[in-house]
Amino acid sequence: MTKSFRLTMAQLNPTVGDISGNAALARDAWEQARAARADMVAFPEMFLTGYQTQDLVRRPAFVADAMRRLRLLALDCADGPAIAIGGPLYEQDRLYNAYFVLKGGAITATMRKHFLPNFNVFDEVRLFKSADISGPYTIGDGPRIGSPICEDAWNPDVSEAMVESGAEILIVPNGSPYFRGKFPIRLNNMVARVIENDVPLVYLNLVGGQDDQVFDGGSFVLNRGAKLAMQMPVFETGVAHVDFHQTDEGWVAQLGKKATLPDDIAQDYRVMVESLRDYMRKTGFRKVLLGLSGGIDSAIVAAIAVDALGADNVRCVMLPSEYTSQGSLDDAAAAAKALGCTYDTINIAGPRAAVTDALAPLFGDLPPDLTEENIQSRIRGLLLMAQSNKFGEMLLTTGNKSEVAVGYATIYGDMAGGYNPIKDLYKTRVFDTARWRNANHHDWMHGPAGEVIPAAIIDKPPSAELRPDQKDEDSLPPYDILDGILDMLVDREASVADCVAAGYDRETVKRVEHLIYISEYKRFQSAPGPRLSNRAFWLDRRYPIVNRWRDES
Repeated sequence: MTKSFRLTMAQLNPTVGDISGNAALARDAWEQARAARADMVAFPEMFLTGYQTQDLVRRPAFVADAMRRLRLLALDCADGPAIAIGGPLYEQDRLYNAYFVLKGGAITATMRKHFLPNFNVFDEVRLFKSADISGPYTIGDGPRIGSPICEDAWNPDVSEAMVESGAEILIVPNGSPYFRGKFPIRLNNMVARVIENDVPLVYLNLVGGQDDQVFDGGSFVLNRGAKLAMQMPVFETGVAHVDFHQTDEGWVAQLGKKATLPDDIAQDYRVMVESLRDYMRKTGFRKVLLGLSGGIDSAIVAAIAVDALGADNVRCVMLPSEYTSQGSLDDAAAAAKALGCTYDTINIAGPRAAVTDALAPLFGDLPPDLTEENIQSRIRGLLLMAQSNKFGEMLLTTGNKSEVAVGYATIYGDMAGGYNPIKDLYKTRVFDTARWRNANHHDWMHGPAGEVIPAAIIDKPPSAELRPDQKDEDSLPPYDILDGILDMLVDREASVADCVAAGYDRETVKRVEHLIYISEYKRFQSAPGPRLSNRAFWLDRRYPIVNRWRDES
């Protein structure tokens, strides 16, 4: 009789620190696996505690609580399929990123991570100890299974050692966050492991937002020869069952559904929506407000917020001054109406006059300059934060990556807020994303279909409207040039000489470089926002605030 093995893949969304809640999610998936007569249900890396825990996992009480919950889960799910689940393990004065197999009320096997990622957003070397490579385990009379934990499968050594020790299937638990273009990189690495070892591979990823990171799911199964057997959707929670059958050539996964991969701009937008949605849910907020200026940045943030939370949970506030054009007033009102969210107006003329009068004895005859422009922005920040406090709404800030990079934002002014959905989106991509959203609608969007960002907002030149006839290009290079330089200096760590060789004016490049470095202190105080690239500001790119070095190449 041909042997078979049914695996339930649980692509779910845990919450960091909610150990009991994550265990409840695991119990629910286990019930589904038992109903499907599965032999084992597998969860992603560090599922029990959520991921990434950062230094929280260094607290002994936290790890002890996780182990207590793990043992309770084993007892609670003793009669049914085995469970494979990730969590921390502390033993012999060493802390490990581990993967546990639970069966019959006990922990029957434990894998410990060997390769610890220490790049980009990962700091596992300072948190965990590297362990020896673990051997395979068996569930009943099923296949011998090897479980390289995330980074272990991105290197050939661990998978090779497990297969040499008898593993017939590789089940890889992952906590792999999104960045643009990540999925093909993952797939190619797993294809390499399959080709090298000639065994099927299950890639199981987390889904959901955690601070600045979004885990995008997209779990899949590869048969020998790197043939795709099934693929789960990106960004969607779900439970899938896959059957393996033993043949003369080895174990083979039965073919299943293969979800399609959206294009980059669609994935970026989904990340911004899901990150805000999960940030709100996991921190306990329900409603947001934002300053809606009539410009494209606040308009796209309003659309993201409505798509994430629904129009009833989003309030837009226009805070005009004498420099606010009638066009901006009309555009902001039109955007709020198109989205269906509440729209309020607070004129800042009175507060601005009061501040001006209060400072007049000190400022005397000094000519107006950037100070007076920043006062307007800070008054808006104060009024928005007051409403946030009074109504319990989280304030969203709306600065794009171009502005964040060169400091074209007012600290304690328009930078005020708890989350910034477009923090890693360059200005030129903001325009592209606005056009995309107007032309596309999906079930996961709570906002309406159609033109939710008025064409007038997309078409007009960007302006902060802090002085008469102001345009962004008065202070910055045109955004197509600025973003091209920023992509090289920030995202690719290119030299000034590289930028000049690419056709950019040296004086412009040096000016942009200078603005990047002197704005570091602002970024240290900026709101978090979703990571869309692999060089997002914060964990991907860590620079000193005090820095006198400049590239003279």
